[in-house]
Amino acid sequence: MVARLTGQPLIVLVMGIGAAAMFLPATHALLVNDHRTARAFFYSGVLFLTLFGMIAVATSNMRIRRQARSHLISLVATFTVIPVMLAVPFAEVVKDTSFLNAYFEMVSSLTTTGATLFRPERLPPSLHLWRAEVGWLGGFFVWLTAVAVLAPMNLGGFEVRGDSAEIARAPSGMSQITRVADTSERLVRYAVRLAPIYVGLTLMLWMLLYIAGEPALVAVSHAMSVMATSGISPVGGGVSGVPGEAIMALFMVFALSRLTFAADERPEGWGSLLRDPELRIGLLFVVVLPVLLAARHWVGAIEQRTETDFASFLQTLWGAAFTTISFLTTTGFESDHWATARGWSGLEAPGLILMGLAVFGGGVATTAGGVKLLRVYALYKHGLRELERLVHPHSIGGSGPIMRKIRRQGAYLAWIFFMLFAISIAGFMLLLSTTGLDFDAVLLLTIAGLTTTGPLTHVVGSAPVDPAQIGDAARMIYAASMVVGRLETLAIIALLNPDFWRR
Repeated sequence: MVARLTGQPLIVLVMGIGAAAMFLPATHALLVNDHRTARAFFYSGVLFLTLFGMIAVATSNMRIRRQARSHLISLVATFTVIPVMLAVPFAEVVKDTSFLNAYFEMVSSLTTTGATLFRPERLPPSLHLWRAEVGWLGGFFVWLTAVAVLAPMNLGGFEVRGDSAEIARAPSGMSQITRVADTSERLVRYAVRLAPIYVGLTLMLWMLLYIAGEPALVAVSHAMSVMATSGISPVGGGVSGVPGEAIMALFMVFALSRLTFAADERPEGWGSLLRDPELRIGLLFVVVLPVLLAARHWVGAIEQRTETDFASFLQTLWGAAFTTISFLTTTGFESDHWATARGWSGLEAPGLILMGLAVFGGGVATTAGGVKLLRVYALYKHGLRELERLVHPHSIGGSGPIMRKIRRQGAYLAWIFFMLFAISIAGFMLLLSTTGLDFDAVLLLTIAGLTTTGPLTHVVGSAPVDPAQIGDAARMIYAASMVVGRLETLAIIALLNPDFWRR
């Protein structure tokens, strides 16, 4: 039975998991005596589970010859077709909205963007749980497919190091196992390994936030949102003060580097984290940017001979640090003390810093979006090497074969991705501008969609951009940018490559 299920096409399995997930908000709604919401989710779950069973039987003898191509198509279908199913109970509960709005909400949640058309008080608690759950499942799906599908194809940031290519050429017994194992087997194997880690960390974060003073529903929603970097919150993003923010920031570190949870990639144990380039760059941003923002005000206060409260200085440091790591991991939660940090910095538009952090994004093979820190590191090392050659033209770069590959082929591929990312920004800005939006709104929506950081539209800029006020055409373009940002342009180009479709 298990073998038959795992042999199904990936999109069919995702459909079954999405249908089964509807019973959690149905149970929650029943416990809080919201019977109308409970019926909507229960009937939808039964309907789509029945449909899943029929499709599973019809495709039980189906043999996929090109599994890499099939799973890449399934990735696109998951973020474009599956939200239609997920939006059915949402549209049934919220009667005064269109199905298109419900579809946008599910695309935003599944791609871990976290943008919403509804104010928190408008939705019942079970719908908030449903949005957080969909984002949480979308985060795990991204994490799993990055390791099992994109890594063997040298996509999703793995092209910078070329890890899978090195494994394929290694003359060892493990390389032979890696070559013969198809994508479905890799999905099952990594799902069994990663699911307990993902669920365990979420439960741990939930309990810690609950102890810190958050209500149970808010705590579980924030726990799911942090692990999936979706930024979905039933209360608009507010957390339980500094203790809750500190707990969330600790778990956001898992989105900075895959080495934080991939024990098999740490040859020297936890000491490998100290030399991990992604984690070092991420922590550098978290330390340097808050200090610069606070120091700017501190120097100004000394020049003007005004008194500066040391407690406010510490609050400014913390508010800037938490917001920095939140947007660097594309989660999008804003600290309660971020307003103080903005005031202290004296910058007219400090939100632009958060936009840049979201573009950089988190680590490869994590739930974070953006360009990815490993690509930034490859360009940084390449730049240092070029500066060194200007001073010493005949010098030889060291640091081993892996670092040389990152500085050369890795930097070349990273630069290609940056150019594709820039072209994507220009393309979606052009499309959004045809809907009548001004330049600021177009830029914010494009960056928020391509980096899957929905809260950017409310934090960056002089005036927030409300997706509920931009029209259906602009919302669908915005949703398309979320899908492109989640899949990455290299994966889409690989899918459009004619050689990819030849037998």
